[in-house]
Amino acid sequence: MEENMDESQSQKGCKECCERCVGSLPWASLIATVLLYMGVALFCGCGHEALSGTVTILQNYFEVIRAPGDTLDVFFIIDILKYIIYGLAAGFFVFGVLLLVEGFFTTGAIRDLYGEFKITACGRCLTAFLMFLAYLFFLVWLGVTAFTSLPVFMYFNVWSMCKNTSLVEGANLCLDLRQFGAVTIAEERKVCTGSEKFFKMCESNELDLTFHLFVCALAGAGAAVIAMVHFLMALAANWGYLKDTSRMQKYEDIKSKEEQELHDIHSTRSKERLNAYT
Repeated sequence: MEENMDESQSQKGCKECCERCVGSLPWASLIATVLLYMGVALFCGCGHEALSGTVTILQNYFEVIRAPGDTLDVFFIIDILKYIIYGLAAGFFVFGVLLLVEGFFTTGAIRDLYGEFKITACGRCLTAFLMFLAYLFFLVWLGVTAFTSLPVFMYFNVWSMCKNTSLVEGANLCLDLRQFGAVTIAEERKVCTGSEKFFKMCESNELDLTFHLFVCALAGAGAAVIAMVHFLMALAANWGYLKDTSRMQKYEDIKSKEEQELHDIHSTRSKERLNAYT
């Protein structure tokens, strides 16, 4: 009988421990962090490969040559965009860790006011600062999403031309890189629908793969925007909870001090009465 009671108590203790651990996890921050990492990884990986595919298309089918030195041409701009992608991947990995740690500390503070994680003014200021950064990065990812939609639109037009060329007989359409600002006005780099290069480009895997990679990069940027909105909601809720619990803590401190003062007054009066009787 005693062994069965010990086993039931141990099972009950393990269950309570698991429920406490699961309940103390910042699920909102965890979900937002996973969504942010997925979106950033999808954008950075697909965006990097899509830019590499763009370089291949420009060199093989439009015969664009890289300018010598550090001349500001389309290839130099693509290299800059790749370095920006590297910075985004590293920066948002650190930012996601910071937001997740803040979620753990805030959840611990809310769950246990007088325990290990006490609510301080520094914690509220940190939450407000992270909320400002999350709003700023939300605007940044909105701009990134808008910027990523441009190559998706351009590649969609090229992809549509390749798919519909056989339906329109005698059409003579040309893709001129000067219209996209990829080359200077003096350079003429264009591919027309009746040329052999156009058919090779349409039949190649580079065009289809690069187009779909840009679509995946756009989806990753959109996921990062949703993650930033999720982080903003979680941080705003944490800041409100911290503010309310801080006021409640101050109220409890003032109440305990008043009760202690009343107790001291009553004890002093009782001593005075005893002294008066004696």
